Amino acid sequence: MKIHLFTTVLLIALSIPMAWGQPLPTRSDSLIGYLSPLRSSFDVTSYELDLRVDPSAKWISGKCLIYMRILAASSRVQIDLDRQFNIAEIRDEKGRKLSFDRQDNAVFIQWRHDRQKGEYASLLITYEGKPQEARNPPWDGGFTWGKDKDSNPWVVVTCQGLGASSWWPNKDHGSDEPDSMRISITVPPGLMDVSNGRLEEVKVQDDQWTKYVWKVHHPINNYNVTLNIGQFAHFKDWHISPEGDSLSLDYYVLPQDLAKAKVQFKQVDPMLTCYESHFGSYPFPKDGYKLIQSPHPGMEHQTAIAYGNYFENGYRRKSNTAEGMWFDYIIIHESAHEWFGNSISTADFADMWIHESFANYLEAVYMECLYGYESACNYIVGLKKDVLFDRPIVGPYHIHQPGSRDMYPKGALMLHTLRHVVANDDLWWTALKSLSLRFRHKIVTYDDVTMYLSKALGHDYSLFFDQYLRKINLPVLEMSVVPAGSSYALRYRWSGVDVAFDMPVRVNVDEKSHLLRPTTAWKVLAIHARKKPKVTIDRNWFVEPKMVD
Repeated sequence: MKIHLFTTVLLIALSIPMAWGQPLPTRSDSLIGYLSPLRSSFDVTSYELDLRVDPSAKWISGKCLIYMRILAASSRVQIDLDRQFNIAEIRDEKGRKLSFDRQDNAVFIQWRHDRQKGEYASLLITYEGKPQEARNPPWDGGFTWGKDKDSNPWVVVTCQGLGASSWWPNKDHGSDEPDSMRISITVPPGLMDVSNGRLEEVKVQDDQWTKYVWKVHHPINNYNVTLNIGQFAHFKDWHISPEGDSLSLDYYVLPQDLAKAKVQFKQVDPMLTCYESHFGSYPFPKDGYKLIQSPHPGMEHQTAIAYGNYFENGYRRKSNTAEGMWFDYIIIHESAHEWFGNSISTADFADMWIHESFANYLEAVYMECLYGYESACNYIVGLKKDVLFDRPIVGPYHIHQPGSRDMYPKGALMLHTLRHVVANDDLWWTALKSLSLRFRHKIVTYDDVTMYLSKALGHDYSLFFDQYLRKINLPVLEMSVVPAGSSYALRYRWSGVDVAFDMPVRVNVDEKSHLLRPTTAWKVLAIHARKKPKVTIDRNWFVEPKMVD
C-alpha cells in the first residue's frame, strides 16, 4: 500500500502529544506546521500587504503581493489564508489569473506552467472577509475591535500561535521570512495606523479615508506583522548606543495617557543600553524602535511593540517578587524579543522556547544591569514557584504546536543555572553575545542554539539542554548525611538523568559551600562537624533535592 509522505508525517505527529495531555492536532495544524514540497519549493523574498480596515463592519479587504524565488521545480504551491476569507482572484507576475483550490486554511495554487529552480515569480491575492476576533488577546489571538474611553475605534491584531494567515495570505511557516515588507493600511477619517518599520507615506483617499504606508527594511517573522488603529498621540525620543549610533524611539499612546507614558517610557533607554552591551546593537536600526499602547497586555511585534501595562511597574500591577515591581515587565520582556524572537527566530513553533526562555532570562539581565547581581538572582529565583512541570518545553515538531508554558520560568532558570555551571562570567557573556550576533536576522533550530552554546562555552552541554528542555522533571540530587566516625559524610548522586549527565552543583553544608560533581553512582564528601549538618542546594541551581536514608 502506498502512503503519501504527508499522511505519514501526519500519523506520526498525531501520536506525539497524547502522552503529554495535549489535544490532538488537527489537519489544519499539520497543514500549517508541516513544510511540504508545496511550501519548500519557494522562498519568499518580500510581501506587499495593502488592506482597508472597516472597524464599524469588522471587515478587512485588500490584496497581498508575494514575491518569491523558486527553489525546486513545481507546478503548484501552497499559500495560507484563513478559510473564512473570500478570495476574489489570484494572479501571477504577468497579470494572468491562476486557478486554485482550498483545504482548511491552505490555498493550493496552480501555476500556468511548471516553474523551474532559480526563477523569480509573484502572486497577487485579492481577498476580503471578517477576521477571527480575539477572545483573550494576546494568548487567544485575532482582531480586537475595541474602543477607547472617548468611544473612538481602537483596533489591534495578535496572532502568535494562531498564525498570520488568520488575517493575511502568506507562507505561514517560521522557516521562511521575507527580506523586507511594505504594509499599507487604510483607515476611516480621524484614525491612524501604526505598523512595523518606518512610516513612508500618508495618503488621503478620495473618500477621505487615509492610507498609512510602512516599510520594513529587515527580515520579519509573520506573526510579528501588525496593525494598530486608533486616535494616538505621538512623541519621540532618541537612544545613543554604546558605539555612539543614534536610534529613534517613537511612542504612540491614547491622548489621555500621554503624561504617564512620558514618565513610564523613560525605562526604554537604560534597557536598550543594557541589552546592547550584552547582546550587540539594536537589531533593526533602519526601522527604529516603537511602543504602541494596546488594549491587551502586550506583544513583541517587531519594531512596533504592543504595550498595555497601565503605565505601571510589574505585570499589570503584580509580581511574585519585590524586585519584579522595580520595572515595567512589558517594556523589558517584550523589548528583549527584539534580540531573541524577532532577530533570532525559530524555524518551527515547537522551539518557541528560544524566543521565550531567553526573553524571560533577559529580564534578570536588565535587573543586574540596573540593580546588581544579588537583585537579579532574587528575581529569577522567584520564578521557581511558577514552574508547572506539566510537559516538555520543546513541543512536537511539524504540527505548529509549542511546548509547555514552562518555556518562560523554567527556561530562564535553566539559563541562570547554566551561567553558574559555567562559573566564568567573562566566558558566559561573551558566548551569549556571540550567539546573538552569529544568528542575527537568522532562523534557527534547537541544534543551532544548543550546539553553538556548547562550542562557545567549551563543553558539550547537549545532555544538560536535553534534561531541561525535552524532559519534564528536573535532575534530582539524592543526598544522605551519614555518621562517619566522630564526624559526618554527605553521600550524593544524580537520579532521573542520563548516565552520562555530568553537571556540577554547588551545595551548602551549614555555612560552607562545596562544588560537587555528582554522577549516577554514589559519591561521598567528608564533613568535619560535631553535629549533623544542614545541607541545601545553592539557590542558583534549579535542581530537585531529595534527602534519602
